[in-house]
Amino acid sequence: MQPHVDVLTLGVRDLEVSRRFYLDGLKWAATLDVASEVVFIQVGHGLLLALYDIEKLEAEADADYQSGAVPPISLGHNVHSEEEVDAVLAQAGTAGGSIIAPGRKMSWGGYSGYFADPDGFRWEVVYNPGLIVDADGTVRIGSAA
Repeated sequence: MQPHVDVLTLGVRDLEVSRRFYLDGLKWAATLDVASEVVFIQVGHGLLLALYDIEKLEAEADADYQSGAVPPISLGHNVHSEEEVDAVLAQAGTAGGSIIAPGRKMSWGGYSGYFADPDGFRWEVVYNPGLIVDADGTVRIGSAA
């Protein structure tokens, strides 16, 4: 099996709230938006973020996701500057997200902060000058210090 991810699916409590947050608030574009079913958003080269009703996801995956705890995951959103980190965090807050940690210098040399979407999924907004994505999609991570 080749290591890759094609779709990241978030089980959301209210699809309409999540749709408004991501599409209207963050201004991301839907690749496919099926009312009351699912929203697909292209978030990278061949990579989709799916917003899907948590009850439907539970039924499909035979799992209990509604215990009340936020799943232990954070999604990374890399940007090109410290100022852009702060701007994205501000946009997420204006869109209805919660700022979990404001942008700050990190011990590893970069700058990052966190916000949570309406379901509590955490997004790290990060400027890492050591992270480089080549034209072919290959990711290289060097020192950020």
